[in-house]
Amino acid sequence: MTKVAIVGASGYSGEELVRLLLSHPHAELVAVTSRQQAGQTVAQVFPKFASHPRARALRFVEPNAGLLAKQAEVVFLALPHGVAAEFAVPLLHGGARVIDLSADFRLKSAALYKEFYAHDHPAPELLCDSVYGLPEVHRAAIRGATLVASPGCYPTSVLLPTLPLLRAGLIKPQGIIADSMSGVSGAGRKAELDYLFVECNESVRPYGVPKHRHLSEIEEQLALAAGVPVTIQFTPHLIPVNRGILTTLYLAPAKHFSTAEEAAALGAQITACYEAAYASEPFVRVLEGKALPDTKNVVGTNVLELAWRLDTRTGRLLVMSAEDNIVKGASGQAVQSFNVMCGYPETAGLL
Repeated sequence: MTKVAIVGASGYSGEELVRLLLSHPHAELVAVTSRQQAGQTVAQVFPKFASHPRARALRFVEPNAGLLAKQAEVVFLALPHGVAAEFAVPLLHGGARVIDLSADFRLKSAALYKEFYAHDHPAPELLCDSVYGLPEVHRAAIRGATLVASPGCYPTSVLLPTLPLLRAGLIKPQGIIADSMSGVSGAGRKAELDYLFVECNESVRPYGVPKHRHLSEIEEQLALAAGVPVTIQFTPHLIPVNRGILTTLYLAPAKHFSTAEEAAALGAQITACYEAAYASEPFVRVLEGKALPDTKNVVGTNVLELAWRLDTRTGRLLVMSAEDNIVKGASGQAVQSFNVMCGYPETAGLL
């Protein structure tokens, strides 16, 4: 059993981490922190977990990095960007391994971080040591990491469908367009006018246009795969559901196609590419036949669904993905990285 702790356990991602780690066969949840909930048990804050003995005994405490580093071997940070780094530094110095769900360590460039997050990076010296926590892509690096930067929800929905195609040279790195729709939980557990029920229900709206913060890590990871700088058009939308992300990507194939024969040949290459990338991956489901991604099939799971279509009329490749923004897009993926780091079966606690 690996002793684990969660800093910022009262938000949506923190709550999901509590759920996953309470039932994880190889994790012992020894500490959960929240300034607002300090003193209350996990069962009092989250009654849905009240049947679990540990939830009735474990109490929220004020965050103390020095103490947490002594209590836990691995610490999950479910904190806002800027705040997470302040805890990561002393935790790492104290000998703990850190999995950060914020954006603080996803980028390798402190200047790029400042451009997108509007303040200086709190710990730029750690950026070179962090590993981007996309297990299907960076599994080997995650295995030996002390600091894992778990990807954002939108980037996960864009990168897993796109990276294999870029690496195989099947699509052009230019002209990528991504449209994404996310449930309201993606905004976090906070009381703001834009996210009240009456404001969100029966409403669909874009936001973060034209420069959403997640663009920074999406483009950085795509550029690493392509070997050249990549700039994409990304538009996120808020939709009136609790959880789930659906992303549609519009991609330009590297080879022009206009006939059925050319499309069939390209289609065979795309199929082979995804087969090579994900056939043995437990949490990426490439759909076959007429099936298309649907959030109802992935909500509550750590699975990302994807499907693709070639459009001979426009000459474009359309790739669609669906995921749970809190599980595969946040806490589930973080636990997946935890399993890799500790040498446990990657599916432990996630199936």
